[in-house]
Formats: sequence, C-alpha cells, structure tokens
Amino acid sequence: MAARRLTSWTRRLALGLFGLILLAALGVWLVLRASLAQVDGRQAATLLAAPVTIARDDAGVPLMRGSSRLDLAYATGFVHAQERFFQMDLLRRTAGGELAELFGPRALPLDRARRLHRFRARAAQALASLPPADRAFIDRYVAGVNQGLGALGARPFEYLLTGAAPRPWRAEDSLLAVWAMFIDLQGNQEPRELARGWLRAHSDDAQLAFLLPQASSWDAPLDGGAVFKDAPVPAPAPAWWGGAPAPKASLAMRERGDMVGSNNYAIAGSRSASGAAIVSDDMHLGLQLPNIWYRLALTYPDGQGGQRRLVGVTLPGAPPLVIAGSNGKVAWGFTNSYGDYLDLVEVGFERARPGQVRTPQGWEPLAQHVETIAVKGLPAERLVVRESSLGPLREAGGKTYAIHWVAHEPGALNLHHLRLEEAATLDAALSIAALDGIPAQNFVAGDAAGNIGWTVAGRLPRRVAGAEIGASTASYPILAAGAAPSWNGLLAPGDYPRIVNPPDGQLSTANSRTLLGPGSELLGDGGFDLGARSSQLRDRLRMLGPRTDAAAAFAVALDDRALFITGWRQRALAVLDEASLRDQPRRAAFRRLLETSWSGRADVDSVGYRLARDFMWALHDLLFAGVDAQLAALDPKATMALANPRWPALLARLLDEQPAGWLPPGRRSWREVQLAAVDRVLDEFEREGVALEKATWGARNTAAFAHPISLAAPLLRPWLAVPPDRLAGDAHMPRVAGPKFGQSERMTVSPGREEEGLYNMPGGQSGHPLSPYFLHGHADWVRGRPLPLLPGAARHTLTLAPAP
Repeated sequence: MAARRLTSWTRRLALGLFGLILLAALGVWLVLRASLAQVDGRQAATLLAAPVTIARDDAGVPLMRGSSRLDLAYATGFVHAQERFFQMDLLRRTAGGELAELFGPRALPLDRARRLHRFRARAAQALASLPPADRAFIDRYVAGVNQGLGALGARPFEYLLTGAAPRPWRAEDSLLAVWAMFIDLQGNQEPRELARGWLRAHSDDAQLAFLLPQASSWDAPLDGGAVFKDAPVPAPAPAWWGGAPAPKASLAMRERGDMVGSNNYAIAGSRSASGAAIVSDDMHLGLQLPNIWYRLALTYPDGQGGQRRLVGVTLPGAPPLVIAGSNGKVAWGFTNSYGDYLDLVEVGFERARPGQVRTPQGWEPLAQHVETIAVKGLPAERLVVRESSLGPLREAGGKTYAIHWVAHEPGALNLHHLRLEEAATLDAALSIAALDGIPAQNFVAGDAAGNIGWTVAGRLPRRVAGAEIGASTASYPILAAGAAPSWNGLLAPGDYPRIVNPPDGQLSTANSRTLLGPGSELLGDGGFDLGARSSQLRDRLRMLGPRTDAAAAFAVALDDRALFITGWRQRALAVLDEASLRDQPRRAAFRRLLETSWSGRADVDSVGYRLARDFMWALHDLLFAGVDAQLAALDPKATMALANPRWPALLARLLDEQPAGWLPPGRRSWREVQLAAVDRVLDEFEREGVALEKATWGARNTAAFAHPISLAAPLLRPWLAVPPDRLAGDAHMPRVAGPKFGQSERMTVSPGREEEGLYNMPGGQSGHPLSPYFLHGHADWVRGRPLPLLPGAARHTLTLAPAP
C-alpha cells in the first residue's frame, strides 16, 4: 500500500514538474511571439500628416504608400524598429564604443578603440550643421523608430536574453550607424599603413618597389590606362624575408586574407534589349542574421501630379534612404572604392612643453577629452582621449600617431544621398554623388534613356602637392621629420573624376584600380584588390552580346569560373612531376585529384579547386608568416596581405623568375619551396583527420553565419543560424563567397522597368527567429535563383494613421 502511494505521488510529482516545464516553455514562447512585428491592423501614429499603408508580400517585403517623403521616413522607422531594432542598436554601439554596456568587459578593447574617434560627439556637431529640412527628415525617422519599438508587445527578444532594456533611438544614433559603415569599409587603413611603414623601415627602396607594387597585370581600369610595369626583382631580399612560419598552416588567415569586395556594373542602352540602362550591384560584406540590408519599395506624390516609386535596400538605423536601387528614372549601386582616405601622422612631445604636441606643422595645444565607458556588471571605465588638429592620437610600435581620417572631417556625413531619389538623369545622379556624405564608394549608375556612368560617391580628401600615387606620404605613416599630411580638407565636387558612356557600352568595378591615368592621384591607394575579379567581371560582361536583358546581367554576378586559381593549379601540376612523386603516395594522390576533381570552377564538389587554392596559401605561409608575426606586434590586423593585396602576383613572379637571392632560409631551390607547400597542405589535412578525397571545396566553404546574439546564447545557435549550406564561389571571381563573407545582396534593374528587376539576399527581412521572414528567400540566395525586385502581392497590410 505504501509503495503504491509512493508510486502515485512520484507520478503526480513528475506530471506536475512536466506541466511546470510546459507552462514555462509556453510562457517563453508567448513572450517571444509578443516581440514579433505587427503586420496587420491599424496603428495611431504621431507626426503623420496622412495615413501610410505598409503592404507586405509573402517574403515580408513592404510596399509603403504615403502622401509625403517625410511620412514614409516615419513609417520606415516604425518598420525598421519592429523588425531590426537590435541590429540598429549594435550599429550605433559599434561606432559609439558602447558595446561593453550590453556584453560586458569582453567588449572593452573594441569600445576603447572606437571611443578614440568620439563619433557620438561628432554626431551632435554634424546634426547641428544639417539644413533644417534634413534634420526634420531624421527626426521624423527617429519618431517612427521609437513608436515602432514601443508598439511591440514585448521588448525585442535579444534584450530578454541579455537582461538589458533597449534605449530609445536618438537622432545622433542614425549618424552613428553611418559611421559604423566608415569603420567597416575603411577601418583597415590604419593597420595597413602601420604594416607598410614597418616594411619601409626594414627594406630598401628597390625591395619596397618590388614588394609593394602600385598595380598588377590583373587590373582592369575604367580609363584604359597604360599597363603598369613591374619593378625588377632586386638581387638581395630583405633580412626579414622568409622568416620561419608557424608549424601549422594558417587556416584562419586564409579565412580573412582575400575576402574583400563588391561588384557593380552597368550596361548601356545601346546593348540592352529595352534601350534602357541595366544596373547590377552586389555588395560583399561580412554576413550575419539578419542581413545588413532591409529591402522595400516606397510610393509617394512627386509634386508634379504623378507618383514617384523607389525600390531598393535601406540600412536599418541609418537615415531612411534607399542606399542602392532605382527611382524609376535612374538606378545606382556601389562598391567600396579602396582609395587612401587616412593618414597616420607621427607626432611628438617634450617635457619642456607640457600640454602641447608637435605635428609636422609645428607645436600646438593638445586637447583632452574624457570618455566614460559603461560596462555591464562592472564600474564604468574612464578613458582619456588626446586629440590634435590632425585627429585623435594612438600609439603603435613605440610611436604616437595622429589619425587624420576623412571620417573626422566636418561635412563627411550629410543627407545629400536623399537627392538621388529625385534624380531624373545620369548627369544629375553623378553630380549628387560627388556631394554624398557616405564612405567613398565607386558609384555606377544608368538612366532610362540608356546612359551609364561612373564616379566616386562620398567626400574625397583634397590632395596636397607631392601626394601623388605611390608617393611615400600617401600610403605610409608620415614621420615627424617628413612631409605634411597627404591631404587637407575635402575635394570640390566639380573636381571629381567621371567616366560617361564608354564606347564599349559597359562599366564595371570590383574594388581594384578604377583609374591609372589622370584622376588616379585623387583617390590614392588604400588597399586596392588584386584585380583578378575585376578583369573577369569586365570580360564576362563583354560576352553578353548586343541585346541583353536583366536575367543575363544578373547571372554575371554568379560567375564562379576559377580563372585566377587555374594558374596555381598549373604550377602545382608542373612541380608534381615524376621525380617528385617517386615514393610519395600522398603527393601522387594530390596530383591525381588536381587532375580528376577539377571542373574549372569553384564548385562545391571540387577537390582540385581546394587543393590548388591551399597550395597558393601554403606558399604564402612559407614566405610571409614570419613577417606577419612581427607586424602583429604593431596591430593585430596588420599583415603582408593587407599591406599588399597583390601578393599573389608577387609570388607568381618569384616562381616564374626564380631569383636565388629571394629563396627563404634553408631552401635550396624554388622547386623545393613549392614541394614544401604541397606537403604543408597534406600535413594540415592529416592533422584535421580529413581524407584527401573528401576535401571538397564545399566541405571547406560552408555557410556559418548566425545572429550575433548567439554568441551570448550559444545553446540557441541552431535556431539562430543559417543552414550549413555548401557555397559555390570564392574570392577573386565575381561570385564571392565565404563561410561568413559574401554577396550581401544581388540586384539587377533597369530604371523605369522595375517589374523586370531581380534580387536576392542571404537571410530574410526579419531579425526574429519566430518570424516567417527570418530566412525567407535565403535558399534562393544560396542557389543563385533570382526573385522579383519589387514586392509581390500583399499578404498583410498595416495602416499607420495620424493620431487624433
């Protein structure tokens, strides 16, 4: 009897416990669902002049209709906050140096680096200088953001996991979101200059000219400039050359070393089936969930009795502008320009001059600002920022430098991008681009009449005499005893370079040199890409023929032909001759797979592609890993690949010319170096327990990006990450793809023919894992299947109506 009672109570206890778990799970699920965006119904909204309808299609892409652009700015803020507020919060905190408040002391190193720039204080100054209409535009967006946040049934789920409360949005925060893009797109220029400065200090002039060439045979400049001649290989190598690499292959470096990019291109009406220009854009960025871009379409009166329709992508948190897209008359897109927009200028101090700093212009007062960094779970940290007239000061390698960066200039940020939405012609769009307050970008545009053009969008520095391409002041630290900074103030918009309607009816950029002739000195070199992707993109466009359409143009961004890696495969095959294979079964298997598992593409099933690529990177390790270890002492990001993104061309020259004076220590021939690289790849696979036959490119190039909150809640990562899809494509080809880097969107459109426009992107419209829009369309991005650019039929409609 007692036993039966005990069993009965045990069952009741177990059932009760199970019930409590179910109730707790249900409670969590209900709270999480309460933070989903509202997609139907009606919301009373302050500051609206007239109702705005937000009609979402089955992918969650909204078409917003309003009576004015200001009302649509409000509605965009409402939608951004409901779908993406945490993403917005991270952007403002990244630029403002405020991540430790959310994530604790582990974020302090990043916050300290960001606080150096005092972007929040600069944002307040920039807001004060905006024209009243532009300030009203931002304020209207801010009001929409805060209402959207407040209208959620619960705070965004990320704050439930961190235990924090979301801060209201402020006008300064929207400018901080733009500065976050300056950091993302130009943040490597500091470590690049430090690396180049170290190389200059440890190499003679002839060695430096060979190690850091200004261009390569891969370049595809838009101006058809003369082919740059390589510097001769000097007889002796520097003393540091070929220092001992780490015993293990630097796989992490291979992850980051050659992932740069974006592609944009335009096809003139003379080559399109419709007679209108075709513009394509795929911006390559670090990938996470949700995607950085939020796609939408806007419709409002154009002031002339008609309706203006905009379609494209916005950046949640930034002022609610269509970053890349079409206004019905002009379409535009961007790639990072990689010009030189930052100087590191050495400064000095003397005990006899307290409170002063010596710059190349002489002695001046030293300003000091106290920044207070809030830290979750700990007392706030006090940081003193020292600043000169050239910029804030940082230390590296025992020296102190002023960071002289365009991002610090008054006028570097503005809302001139908004004028693009009204541009009716290519010429008008190019003029607006030169005034745009964004990180300097290659701007490619086309209009409905078939005209195409290129310029740089974003404020460019005004170069001073002696800062020409390749001059020591332009891309190396400026020493105290040397020249003045390479630029002073901002370039006049009328002096910006342009290329309009080239004879071949096409324009394309891909982060390499755009100019080799006049105008190149205006940009400088801030780390131009090698140019292999750019030349492949240009040549692929030439294959389209005279009467092409949007579908054919879109497909160019999916070109994964391994033209660049083919050369490295051929070198590996050449060195793996009969003598090298004797009594070497591993090398024999390497050669066999290079021959048989090769399709000429970076396809997911190819072993040969991965082996050829790893062979190139193993050579990199053998020659550069030693110097990289020394550069890392200056800055963790400083590497030879950053100092010279054209390093593969340098390696190719060494293998072709085989100069004995450049053999790394302990190597008797370049043949021995190449065989050591093959063996290094094989050793790595053995350490990882990977059978060579299974070492496909897809096994290495597997999607691995997730929602950033998964770092704080790793147990939830399966619900916060993309599927581990194998990805075709790689660096140095149009279809750039890596586990956490790649094409953040693909867009092709002819202005005035937006119904034919095509689009896809990684992830979906929403940042909430319970939303049906969290990953909607992601599989199409993986497979390269284009979707319509315009939103489809409305499935849900929300109306924002003026409050009584």
